[in-house]
Amino acid sequence: MRSTLQRNLMAQLLFVLICLLPLMVLFFLPGGRLMANAMMFWLLLFFCLSLIWSMLGRSAAAPDAPVVVEEPQVIPVEHVPPVVTEVMDVGFALDRAGIQTYFGQLREPADVAYDRLRSVLPSNVMPLLQQEERYGTALILLPRAVERAELERPVRPWINWLLFGLTILTTTYAGAAQQGVDLLREPERFALGLPFSFGLLAILGIHELGHYFTALRHGIHVTPPYFIPVPFALGTFGAFIQMKSPTENRRALFDVAVAGPLAGLIVAIPLLVIGLQASTVTSAQMVGGRLTRPDQVATDEETAPPVFMGGVSAGSSLLLAGLAKLTMPEALRYGCVLQLTPLAFAGWLGIFITGLNLLPIGQLDGGHAARGMFGHRTGMVISSIGLWSLVLLGLFVWPGLLTWAIIVFFLARRTTPPLNDVTPLTEGRRWLGYATFVLMLLILVPLPPSLWSAAGIHCPYVG
Repeated sequence: MRSTLQRNLMAQLLFVLICLLPLMVLFFLPGGRLMANAMMFWLLLFFCLSLIWSMLGRSAAAPDAPVVVEEPQVIPVEHVPPVVTEVMDVGFALDRAGIQTYFGQLREPADVAYDRLRSVLPSNVMPLLQQEERYGTALILLPRAVERAELERPVRPWINWLLFGLTILTTTYAGAAQQGVDLLREPERFALGLPFSFGLLAILGIHELGHYFTALRHGIHVTPPYFIPVPFALGTFGAFIQMKSPTENRRALFDVAVAGPLAGLIVAIPLLVIGLQASTVTSAQMVGGRLTRPDQVATDEETAPPVFMGGVSAGSSLLLAGLAKLTMPEALRYGCVLQLTPLAFAGWLGIFITGLNLLPIGQLDGGHAARGMFGHRTGMVISSIGLWSLVLLGLFVWPGLLTWAIIVFFLARRTTPPLNDVTPLTEGRRWLGYATFVLMLLILVPLPPSLWSAAGIHCPYVG
């Protein structure tokens, strides 16, 4: 068992390193630009993820001892345990290498049947209730050996704190770099990177703590958040928590999924609004490859407020347009490009990442929420539609989405069902799910050009 756990840990570390390889090549190529090396970047990223996918597959298919594939055996009806017949009209039963599966219709509501099974079955057996197309429900009795091994793995808090400290350093460096300051040469100017660093880490941290405390409330064993520092780009690849025990039902799966994005937005939206107070609006034009004001091409950089280089269109998101309109209505009459301060950029980045994470695909928070709302079968259909829509948007609308689409593609199928995958959500949870997907659209959908003038936003490129 120890060698298996060590192999899994090494596979996870290798996955992270190979995912970083394309970005490291991109950023360290002499004089390289994203567009100039775009084809090589996508091919390298796809190759690396394909490689690690195949390696993980071989690792799972090569355990310590030889695997003997046994033919499933039909269990006679008279041999079905009484605890099963009490909750189910069994129509068919199979035994696959000691894992018993019973197919039929439940005699009582799924949550009641599940609770009865949990109270009667031995402590070393775990029941799973899954939807089944022909018979209605599949009841699977699994041994708890795998779950116990996972729960017994020690949690080392010093690793979490070390990663968090390193992420503070890398995001502070990234925040200063966005303003043209290299902290390796001018470390005394580290304060320039703190607004971006603290803002972004607050959003990521609250997001993960939302998952963490909701999971604990549902009795799910989870690890503290792990932050992922990187020495380039934004300074981090985000944060995550690891579930060490399965979710009990679709309600718990849904609650844990939506708690993180909603908690993160509670911090991200106020940070964006506060940051917008000090941001500027310009009617931008390209000068020397950079967005500048047409009337201030020679602006004194010493007196200009610190802003994120490049700016962002006020109409690139319905939510951003609404917040900008509430914050700076007069300024939007004279321009459309928001020159965000570092704090505002951290807030907008947190909101945008939350919108991507709410896409109803695979292991994303939106994918878990969709599965909790609509069940396994419908959730898989929604996930497939969402994934290929993301790929098409990356190909024809914004190439930056291709990175997200490729990573999500390799995670889309790796989903773990809840133990009780039959009991539906309550009406309140279902409406909350619809509201979160509406919020996702507000974040990701741009303001239609026909509404720019109605919103009071001036853009020289929109007639």
